Amino acid sequence: MFHIIDFEKWERKEHFKYYTEKLKCGYSITAKIDVTLFKKSLKNNNLKFYPSFIYCVTYNINLMPEFRMSWRKNNTLILYDIVHPNYTIFHEDDHTFSDIWSEYTDDFYKFYDNYKCDIQKYSNTKGMKTKPNQPENFYCISCVPWLSFTGYSTYTSDSNPPLMPIITYGKYNKENGKWVMPFSVTISHAVADGYHVSKLINSIQTTIDKFDMVL
Repeated sequence: MFHIIDFEKWERKEHFKYYTEKLKCGYSITAKIDVTLFKKSLKNNNLKFYPSFIYCVTYNINLMPEFRMSWRKNNTLILYDIVHPNYTIFHEDDHTFSDIWSEYTDDFYKFYDNYKCDIQKYSNTKGMKTKPNQPENFYCISCVPWLSFTGYSTYTSDSNPPLMPIITYGKYNKENGKWVMPFSVTISHAVADGYHVSKLINSIQTTIDKFDMVL
């Protein structure tokens, strides 16, 4: 399920110590993602945007070790073999939301079925955590569908930036004939630099552009 990072052999040893001990630094990057081809693929295959996009993001996060790290007891840094998405459900009646998670698998249709089963079972249950037995190896992804924003930041009260990524995306709008959507990644500088976040976002763009090939 995970293995312990060997600091002495890890190329980010000095970077990690600097950004966790001397300068506890995290950052958010917001970029525009072109979802034109993705929307077309979803329409052609009668698929919903939310679970399909969650799959594409999770698929790429699981390809990159920088986004699968976490703390264990005694300040042990670990790398998970796989991470699962924790996402939000909005309740229209009282405008609250709930957290829910679904088991990730590389098989798109199997993941899509996992999502549908979880939504059917837990979507009407209110509270912060609705589905029990949330695994430790999860990352957070949510959507702000009412707003197309240009920047986004997430803060924690203990001044320790999250090692696992926090993903937030917004409303897509048409610009110059293309559908574009704001997409934000928040992460600790200790585990990922701008290079890694750029690589993740560019890889997600490639995945959604070629989404028909996945099906």
